[in-house]
Amino acid sequence: MDQTEQQDDDYGYNLFPERNSGKFQKGSIAESLFTFNHKCQVMLQFAMETSKLTGYAVYKDRHFSCEDCDGTVSGGFDATSSQIVLCQNNIHQQSHMNRVVTHELIHAFDHCRAHVDWFNNFKHLACSEIRAANLSGDCSFHNEVSRFNFGLKKHHQECVRGRALRSILAVRKVSREEAEKVVNEVFDTCFNDHAPFGRIPHDKKDAKFAYRDFENRDRYYANL
Repeated sequence: MDQTEQQDDDYGYNLFPERNSGKFQKGSIAESLFTFNHKCQVMLQFAMETSKLTGYAVYKDRHFSCEDCDGTVSGGFDATSSQIVLCQNNIHQQSHMNRVVTHELIHAFDHCRAHVDWFNNFKHLACSEIRAANLSGDCSFHNEVSRFNFGLKKHHQECVRGRALRSILAVRKVSREEAEKVVNEVFDTCFNDHAPFGRIPHDKKDAKFAYRDFENRDRYYANL
């Protein structure tokens, strides 16, 4: 990456204005945001009650924040505060909230497990984006059909590759060619890393069984 670009890169924080300003404007806009915030909190609570993802302690008030974001993103993981940002103005359905929470919790899991260097190691970022796209349901058959994307050979892999690439380009000032190069370099290893699941979950209901496979992995190998 060009050194000048590194210095000018805001690491995607421009997509989450409340991370910088910390201000809440009063008036009709504030009232609208309050409505968004309430709905976001309710959907988040439901998502947490029905999610079985990490073996790490996750607390709703400490590790999640419903905020107003740029219209192009649904959520993000803020490594500096170890906090997940949920874009209350862009998440309107529970199924969408479930995917965003899972996606960002994968990043949180990587942050705790692998000590990801989000700001200096491009391969670390690419790997976590690949894993999040692969394991969160972002590329499920149902979601891809709803986007009119289906029928291609190895479609799931190509969806994961494409979504990881778009996520990187959204938060880093790099060329598409450079981003594609790094994604391709780490793709196979990161795509096949399914932790904290034992395999790729087929859907939300299957996720708890995939998580159980991961929890029981040591017991399985001990009996071989």
